[in-house]
Amino acid sequence: MIRFQFGISGAKQRRKVFLGSVSTLALAAAALPVQAQTQKDTADAQPAQLQTITVFGHERDYKADLPSISKLTEPLVDTPQSITTITSQLIDDRGATTLNDALRNVPGISLGAGEFSWQGTNLTLRGFNARNDIYMDGMRDFGSYYRDPFNLDQVQVLEGPSSILFGRGSTGGVINQTSKQATLTPLTSGTLSFGTDETKRITADIDQPLPEFGEGVAARLNVMGHDSMQAGRAIGENQRFGVAPTLAFGLGTPTRVTLSYFHQTEDDTPDYGIPWFAGSPAPVPRNNFYGFKGDHLHTDADIVTARVEHDFNDAIRVSSQLRYADYRRDFRISEPTVPTSFSPALNPPSTITISRNEWIGNSQETMLQDQTDATFKFETGGLEHTVVTGFEVGSESSDPVFKNSLDTPTDTLLNPNENQIYTGQPYLRLRSNTDATSFAAYVLDTIKIGEQWQLIGGWRWDRFDSTFKGTYYTVPPAQVNQFLKYNAANEVDQIPSYRGAVVYKPTPDSSVYFAYGTSFNPSAEMLTQITSGRGLGTGYEGLAPEKNQNFEFGTKWDLFNHRLALSAALFREEKTNARVPDPHNSGFFILAGEQRVDGVDLEAVGRITDAWQVHAGYTYLHSVQDGTTLAAGSPPVGAALANVPKHSATLWTEYRLPFGLELGGGINYMSSRVAQVTAPVETVPGYITFDAMAKYPLTEQIVLQVNVYNLTDRYFYDQIHNWHIVPGAGRSALFSASFKY
Repeated sequence: MIRFQFGISGAKQRRKVFLGSVSTLALAAAALPVQAQTQKDTADAQPAQLQTITVFGHERDYKADLPSISKLTEPLVDTPQSITTITSQLIDDRGATTLNDALRNVPGISLGAGEFSWQGTNLTLRGFNARNDIYMDGMRDFGSYYRDPFNLDQVQVLEGPSSILFGRGSTGGVINQTSKQATLTPLTSGTLSFGTDETKRITADIDQPLPEFGEGVAARLNVMGHDSMQAGRAIGENQRFGVAPTLAFGLGTPTRVTLSYFHQTEDDTPDYGIPWFAGSPAPVPRNNFYGFKGDHLHTDADIVTARVEHDFNDAIRVSSQLRYADYRRDFRISEPTVPTSFSPALNPPSTITISRNEWIGNSQETMLQDQTDATFKFETGGLEHTVVTGFEVGSESSDPVFKNSLDTPTDTLLNPNENQIYTGQPYLRLRSNTDATSFAAYVLDTIKIGEQWQLIGGWRWDRFDSTFKGTYYTVPPAQVNQFLKYNAANEVDQIPSYRGAVVYKPTPDSSVYFAYGTSFNPSAEMLTQITSGRGLGTGYEGLAPEKNQNFEFGTKWDLFNHRLALSAALFREEKTNARVPDPHNSGFFILAGEQRVDGVDLEAVGRITDAWQVHAGYTYLHSVQDGTTLAAGSPPVGAALANVPKHSATLWTEYRLPFGLELGGGINYMSSRVAQVTAPVETVPGYITFDAMAKYPLTEQIVLQVNVYNLTDRYFYDQIHNWHIVPGAGRSALFSASFKY
């Protein structure tokens, strides 16, 4: 019997997490001298064996065969969930330089523009906001920064509620980034890129075994420097630098220890795009810039991780991962708005003066978390079991300071002055702090019944304890800033999550499945009780978590000797108690709404021939607000959910000619979306863009590549928010030279 006992609370939690994880590291290190004898002593005593999984495919494939998290133990073809993998090869071929660019390969994801606490990588997945559902190596990557893929081996999008795997959130799914790890295969590679949008980018990847320091010792270093504008836009600039060293011990042995550090810093001139005008994007040229040259967004992300894995024998494996993360940002961002007093009937665009909302402030978010789990393989009564059980414990904090501005200069809608100087008067509006502690225990069992049937069951229990403190200040009359009020809220949410599935395998390389899963969203899920960066409302206080469930029926097939994967799924996502405005208490919410998304996912990934690869997908989403109230601001019954396209599709294909030249091309299609469903209803039109690529190996070590984006120079709206829209990039080209040996 394995028994876990916990008594962690309050200020002692960080010390308990750290000491417990250090104990795990020490025990693993102590096991190194005796691991060979332990393995010999236990080999004969354990008849059950871990299943051998053969990974098929090429080094340069778009297709992946295995899930990226250890809690999912079966190959992707047997995993009863829609999972899209973006491999490093696909990222390289498409010339993606941000996580946003990489995620454009996943239909069903639409990008959002953020504000206040929702800056950085911001997206909607299967109809629901996934800003808080981004993970790195299975642990939450919470920070408000724009992620660069320089240290990513792959990105997997797990669609549908997944609280059984990840805890709070994951209404529409999660995005898990898999970091590059040190290996025993030497590698030295790098890329130098220049673009017509003024891109200057350099990356390097050095992986080196170090046998002189011990068995299985290796080190890896990834670095990145990037500077770019956006094609078709003026002024906005992105500058960032990243470094990610990793040191591994015991690779290829029963006990493995990995230490890693990730740092990314960014110093941008941010671009909040163009304003809305009477429910549509303002009719202005794509290059209009409404900010100030002194606007800035500076972010720092620092993540330190220690991971220990130990194979007691072929049937038992234990792993523990400890992480400390620190995210900081400092910003002043200008958001253009057209005053509601203007109307198209009375005010032609040439006569309109725009206002600016100034978002000014700084914040720090921290996380200390440990995940420990064990995997067991055994048989009972002729049934094969794979059980994963474990716990997570950690603490998080968020400390933002938020300011507004008086007397911010106005500008004209059609001809903004790019060189205008900011002369506004910032004033303090909010200081807040949220501290949260969490604990979870879980168990998942995959039961194989013969060669053709599998049953999956999972249960998880989460405790999420958050304390919010906010100090508010008035809008200063006559330049006098005054204390307004102080409030504090403590909430403890304790809630179970479930997953169940049945899998039938018509052939060894295919599956048909039905799956059910749940998830939950606490009111302080994003480490704040602030529901709006404008009114600074806290109307979610005291509410129980929203609850979600997912029904999915699907099939997966590996064809052509595992070279090509085809999948299809029908699903329904339901939020059964959505937050909606309280008709009897203005500014507050009740759990009376219902939201539903019915959809279809289709995907084809892999090699049609040895020379021809494809990554293609289509998603249909029918979103609807089923339940609501009659309060002002409530979404109308039957309305679509915000930022949810009904149709989206992606295609990327690449072909290698006999003399080495590779040609590639693709499309991204998205139908219209609504940014706001209450009056004035705001809608952006759909779009389709085309990209192309050519690659040629100059030598065995040096490859030249050119990518052309948005070939037709389509003016489209990429990231949407109900107060502003960020246009997509115009036509541009990226020229790269890479080496590898």
